[in-house]
Amino acid sequence: MAAIATLRNAVWAAAGFVLAGFGPVLNGAAAAATLEVAAGADLAQAVATAQPGDTLRLAPGIYAGAVIIDKPLTLEGPKDRSAVIAGTRQGRTLWIKATDVSLRNLTVTRSGLDLPAMDAGIFLDRTAHRAVVEHNDILDNLFGVYVWGPQDALVRGNRIVGNKELRVAERGNGVSLWNTPGSAVVDNDISAGRDGVFVNTSKQNRFTGNRFHDLRYGVHYMYTNDSEISGNVSTGNDIGFAIMYSHRLVVTGNVAVNNVEQGLMMNYANDSNISGNTVDGAGKCVFIYNANKNRFADNHFSNCDIGIHFTAGSEGNRISGNAFINNRNQVKYVGTRVMEWSDNGRGNYWSDNTAFDLDGDGIADTAYRPNDVVDQLLWRAPAARILLNSPAISVVRWAQSQFPAILPGGVIDSAPLMKPVREPRADNDAIAGPNLDAHLDASLAAKPDAKTGAKRAEDNQ
Repeated sequence: MAAIATLRNAVWAAAGFVLAGFGPVLNGAAAAATLEVAAGADLAQAVATAQPGDTLRLAPGIYAGAVIIDKPLTLEGPKDRSAVIAGTRQGRTLWIKATDVSLRNLTVTRSGLDLPAMDAGIFLDRTAHRAVVEHNDILDNLFGVYVWGPQDALVRGNRIVGNKELRVAERGNGVSLWNTPGSAVVDNDISAGRDGVFVNTSKQNRFTGNRFHDLRYGVHYMYTNDSEISGNVSTGNDIGFAIMYSHRLVVTGNVAVNNVEQGLMMNYANDSNISGNTVDGAGKCVFIYNANKNRFADNHFSNCDIGIHFTAGSEGNRISGNAFINNRNQVKYVGTRVMEWSDNGRGNYWSDNTAFDLDGDGIADTAYRPNDVVDQLLWRAPAARILLNSPAISVVRWAQSQFPAILPGGVIDSAPLMKPVREPRADNDAIAGPNLDAHLDASLAAKPDAKTGAKRAEDNQ
């Protein structure tokens, strides 16, 4: 195989420096060169020979994986992602250990399948600060991208599909993140893994514009603070967005459609702003468990078995401007305390509230109570459902209407809205299949570079 030398500086020229073994053509100045890597060349050797700051431009073809990148480099393939880096089902296909590495327009596949070893298509080690992984097909790996401790990494515009032959519990996540401050996961399409994005013990992250489908959880969030989850779409997963043990988050503009169990779950997630989200179709639109001092505003919850299940001593939450539409049970709250769900004279819209607005101010003239004594009875003793059409139940409901003092504690909306604040967000539902790449290109062009890190979420009052 012919080898062509390029002058890097006068010393290399005098020494007759020759780069051999994979047939590159080198162009550029001493600071950084572009190396053309022929199809089937030894990629590990190309990486070893390159100098920090170089770009390796891969021709269409297949390259052996299990490559470690330990210096700042750019690896890029053709726009059609026809440069394929394939592992051997052992270890990590690409293992990034250096700062300022960029991977783009590649197909990365066939990592190992060892969960404890964190086998991944692309593994960003804790020294891989400011890594950029964008516009790649990351297919048939255990973990798609594993971000293990670097700062300010960016995973953007990729298509990530897991190993469909494994059971869900045996799969890795599309993108896993651990202790990676400032990192962002933006505009990816993720499917066929365990969770779409799983993040643990981190801060100041941003997860926006992603599409999740055919997963357990779209987003699985643990011990990660001061971060943003926005503009994502979850369809057909067990749970859309599972937010746990995290504080000071902004969760806004997300869509969860036809998820099986829950659209949005908040488990000990505190001091956060949950606004402008749409959940349509699930066992529970939203499940709030011991989540405190949050603001739930202007969300749209529809067509679920339970609109909102509120339990385990969740306190200090402000709930207003939300729309609860066509849910079989709008609210499930098993408790005796009175919970006021309006804020500064503004409540929520309830599709089953037959109320009047005689003064035309957009607020119903009477308070709304989603649950009564019969609901409390059925939650505590489900077998009593057989009595629903009995005269005894009719008498109880008549007595409640005549003597409100016997109503149980629970949710009351003192200022229910007469119409929803907004229409449900569904614009991303049409973005799928061949339209996805065009959408990603357009959205990336319209957004500033996120490589410098995620915007710190505000602590909303």
